[in-house]
Amino acid sequence: MKVSVLAETLIGSEIIKIAGEVNQMKAKGAQIANLTIGDFDAQLYPIPAELQSNIVDAYADFQTNYPPADGVLTLRESVADFLKSRMGLDYAAKNEILISGGSRPLIYATYLALIDAGDKVVFPAPSWNNNHYVHLLGAHGISVVTQPENNFMPTAAELKSHLKGASLLALCSPLNPTGTMFSEQGLREICELVIAENKSRAAGEKPLYILYDQIYSQLTFGEHQHIDPVTLFPELRDYTVFIDGSSKCFAATGVRVGWGFGPAEIIDKMKAIVGHMGAWAPKAEQVAMVKYLKDTLAVDTYLGDFKTRIQNSLDTLYKGINALKNEGFAVDAIEPMGAIYLTLKIDYLGKSTPEGEVLKSSIDLNFYLIKEANIALVPFSAFGTDDMCWYRASVGACSADEIAAKIPQLKEALAKLK
Repeated sequence: MKVSVLAETLIGSEIIKIAGEVNQMKAKGAQIANLTIGDFDAQLYPIPAELQSNIVDAYADFQTNYPPADGVLTLRESVADFLKSRMGLDYAAKNEILISGGSRPLIYATYLALIDAGDKVVFPAPSWNNNHYVHLLGAHGISVVTQPENNFMPTAAELKSHLKGASLLALCSPLNPTGTMFSEQGLREICELVIAENKSRAAGEKPLYILYDQIYSQLTFGEHQHIDPVTLFPELRDYTVFIDGSSKCFAATGVRVGWGFGPAEIIDKMKAIVGHMGAWAPKAEQVAMVKYLKDTLAVDTYLGDFKTRIQNSLDTLYKGINALKNEGFAVDAIEPMGAIYLTLKIDYLGKSTPEGEVLKSSIDLNFYLIKEANIALVPFSAFGTDDMCWYRASVGACSADEIAAKIPQLKEALAKLK
């Protein structure tokens, strides 16, 4: 059957493929620690009780018709207050904030609003889905390979040669897939490049915009603090579109309430795009979120407990990997800083299984670990990199105790490789 060139060449999600195979094995009784999907086990991490109650009340109040194209005004007002009180970001509810069915449609709408076919888009590798959005728009993607010594965060030195003539720089912090973050100095140096590039452009020329995905901004650990371009350089306000929402910080991935914010002219175009897609957040959930975001005590209480439990799971895995490293195994990990992810190195490519099968790729090794250690990870190759021995582990669907129980199995599986 003949389909479009776009459909024919589009690559599906490797993460969903891996998770699907894991779920099939679990359905047959395998006890696998599923560290693949950036989601939450709702039994372990339910949404806030107050939010759940608000959603039920909103449906009982018949809040089931179409919402406004840019979102319920009272929600945009609550989001504006949330941004101002927690991050010091001042955006107008009237025309600078857009509500959508999660953050994903907002990212796509940003691309559609700013990028023409053939435009240059710069993004780090690994990063989540930028390579696919570039493909969908027929843009010219520049994937900038990052380094483990920089926690896989892009640096000004790595980006500098690629920004001339670019239309969009896509950034994320805390970063999916690594769980690492920009330092203030690191982001400052990148912002200075963007400012200099825009000053070099002629009047009427499309500027270099920043897409800044901060969906994990409320999930930071220890001394690590979230930072953003506009706080550092207010002059970047005209060139920065933020992606944010409730999906990750409130374990509300299925509630589908995201918010984007930025210059009014761009948000207006994104509003029309989201409207044509019909990618609104359900009205009842929007009404429920209004009330919840205003309940500062409930939000603070939930985030405090949630972050503690997520950090405990990340630390459990991080310490377990380091223990294996200290025993001489070819593994490593980067300190968890934010989000729900840990970056792992499992350097066993080219080794042979007890059956004599050579592990030629990170995918081969991953499926070996699924079968032999009952641990499922995602190779960085799923995030736009070449094949390498680095992996993402997502802890949202596993308890700390479950993770701890798998470390001996990982040790045994690695010890079998020759």
